[in-house]
Amino acid sequence: MKKKINLLLLLIPLFSLFSFGQSNVIDGVIATVGNQIILKSDLEKIYVQSFNDRNYVDKDDICVILEELIFQKMLVYQADVDSVVVTEPEVENELERRMKFYISQVGSTENLEAYYKKTIDEIKTEVRKNLKDQLIVRQMQGKIIDDVKITPSEVRSFFNSIPKDSLPVIPSEVEVAQIVKKPKITEETKKEVKNRLAKIKERIINGEDFSALAVMYSEDASSKKGGELGFYGRGELYPEFEVVAYNLKENELSDIVETKAGYHIIQLIKRKGEEVNVRHILLKPKLSIEESINVKMSLDSIYNMLVNKTISFDEAIQKYSDDISKQNGGMLINSESGSTKFRLNSIEDPTLKFTIENLKQEDFSKPILLKDAEGNDVYKIIYVKTKTNEHKANLKDDYSIIQQEALVAKQNKIMKEWIASKKKGIFINISKEYSDCPFQNNWLK
Repeated sequence: MKKKINLLLLLIPLFSLFSFGQSNVIDGVIATVGNQIILKSDLEKIYVQSFNDRNYVDKDDICVILEELIFQKMLVYQADVDSVVVTEPEVENELERRMKFYISQVGSTENLEAYYKKTIDEIKTEVRKNLKDQLIVRQMQGKIIDDVKITPSEVRSFFNSIPKDSLPVIPSEVEVAQIVKKPKITEETKKEVKNRLAKIKERIINGEDFSALAVMYSEDASSKKGGELGFYGRGELYPEFEVVAYNLKENELSDIVETKAGYHIIQLIKRKGEEVNVRHILLKPKLSIEESINVKMSLDSIYNMLVNKTISFDEAIQKYSDDISKQNGGMLINSESGSTKFRLNSIEDPTLKFTIENLKQEDFSKPILLKDAEGNDVYKIIYVKTKTNEHKANLKDDYSIIQQEALVAKQNKIMKEWIASKKKGIFINISKEYSDCPFQNNWLK
């Protein structure tokens, strides 16, 4: 099947880290768009990385990549004609944002440096090379399609144009609310944990190795690395943890720090500008059996009130839930989409997923034991507000999805029209080597 290019998604981001790869191809210009050029090495690097990432599956897709690059170069050229400007502060701000993202994907600055065999400054230099063009491309796309709107009649027409046997299958989706009860940690338990941590700190002061003790005692995932977290910037750690970490001197030990995760002692390894690398030891207070039973019994009572309809689920959330989600009617929020809808097959917690699978729409569960974001035990009653079964797309149940697809299709149509009108006034030359490529846009006419 012939592959289509979505001109709005830009399959080959210009800031991609794969430009770091070394190329063995004999280089040369393979396409010219106005005053912009595309090198064979650029194309080959992108193709190899895309093949490795399985974004593309056969050699014909090199034509898809080349057309994307031509399109991007056309936007950059036209931006110069239209005096679209991206400032250096904008580039630097975006660079810092993206570097934080890259580091978050591999765990630390050191991991990123090790993976690419370059220093962080060298990596920034490589990323910065293409970043300005990427921001210009984004601005130009915005100028062309940001104001495009879609009407209900256009949505219906788009849906009706799809052959019935080509309608996509929509996975089961749910909206879920919760009542959460968090067991209270007694002051005695807190004191016991802090005493244990104080003794560990004393052992470090007396010469024992922090990293070795972190491996033995820390209850954080970083224990395997001797408690080392890698470099983090401001706003990326617990606030209480961050304040202490940024005020330590190299190799200095902190006092005991309390966060949502538990109790820590921290040692600063190194600071680079506004980033710190620390190691820490985390101890979590353990729930007493008595407190756990009390919380479970409390939630059992709430469950019975719901069963007997002496209180509504919404009222119970506001009156009894200990979680911040009560401010949102107890609804779980999908961190990827920002909406309250989740695809059932995307829910990772097996207990939560199993519970939801076995509930009907507008049913609620018995109290179940789950983990919160910090890994602490909490008890919950789960309520399935809405639930759709796997089905073929239809306007009634999937209007928002179809509306978005219709909007993208309209934006792409407008983008293709823009290309057709602008390319008449732009010198475009493509190497004969790619004359057989089935481009969607006839770039040479």
